[in-house]
Amino acid sequence: MSVVASRRQFLALTAIAAAAAACGEATASGGGGGGETRRLRYQGSVGQVTLAELAEDLGYLGDVKLEWVGNTISGPQDIQSAATGQTDFGGAFNGAVVKLIAAGAPVKAVISYYGVDASVFSGFYVLEDSPIRTARDLIGKKVGMNTLGAHHEAVLDTYLQRNGFSPAELGKVERIVVPPVNTEQSLRQKQIEVAVLGGILRDKALVTGGIRPLLSDFELLGAFSAGSYVLTNKFLKQNPNTSRTFVTGVAKAIEWARTTPREEVIARSVEIIKKRGRNEDTSALQYWKSFGVAEPGGRLTDGTFQVWIDWLTTHGDLKAGQIKAAALYSNDYNGYSAAAASPAASGS
Repeated sequence: MSVVASRRQFLALTAIAAAAAACGEATASGGGGGGETRRLRYQGSVGQVTLAELAEDLGYLGDVKLEWVGNTISGPQDIQSAATGQTDFGGAFNGAVVKLIAAGAPVKAVISYYGVDASVFSGFYVLEDSPIRTARDLIGKKVGMNTLGAHHEAVLDTYLQRNGFSPAELGKVERIVVPPVNTEQSLRQKQIEVAVLGGILRDKALVTGGIRPLLSDFELLGAFSAGSYVLTNKFLKQNPNTSRTFVTGVAKAIEWARTTPREEVIARSVEIIKKRGRNEDTSALQYWKSFGVAEPGGRLTDGTFQVWIDWLTTHGDLKAGQIKAAALYSNDYNGYSAAAASPAASGS
């Protein structure tokens, strides 16, 4: 059941948070002798360019340099690495950020880095001839998604609750973990009745045809920022200027990507991947449409997190009033404003 899986993940995050706290709020790199580090360790993603990497390439980070330590496909793992000092920043779905901080991890969300909009969204798809047309039709059916206790399960639960499902009834819809690259095939082979598809995999499946949407996170919740970068409290305290340079630089990169022609953003991203020389396939970048960040400069609000606090409380992972949205984030390091944005990025 989803509630059980979610609670298991919550307990795992609690253990990570305890480990981070035991390490004295994680180990911030550099900062020795009273000087601030100008180096930030991070994890990347194969064949993709993160907003942090884009900001560095555009010259928005100044003399602050990123140090790649490897790749990850998991947001929760990425922020856990930041919490325990293996990296200096990480990013994940905001529900995972809420879980980690509620469990005691000494980190703070500082800027949004991905989201959902009309171009970038995840849809829940069924076969064209499927009898599933309403929320009630999902009872007893299998829904395939990339992971449990995260974005897609939260969207599914929100959809079901808005359609009158009680907490007990939520468990009657079976959630199945399916690797994203196999999800379309699993749907077409009728191993699952509903497939969560997004990005390139969604576009490819729609071109093939024979499927139709049941719902999407954009239709359900509108445009919203879905994930945040986090830094440890210790890193922020020891390196306030570096933190401000980093966060403001990412904010400028968000706006650069928002206002620059799509073809130019793609071309820049291809150049970045080629320059780093990791033998990566750049073909997927041609499908890039948007980072989906809703707010100007990626600034955070209570609303960014409240929907996920409510979901976790409904699931029993949080007690009512256990944590306030305002305690999860800070905009103090985000100096972005339209006037502050550079009219021309270096190297453009």
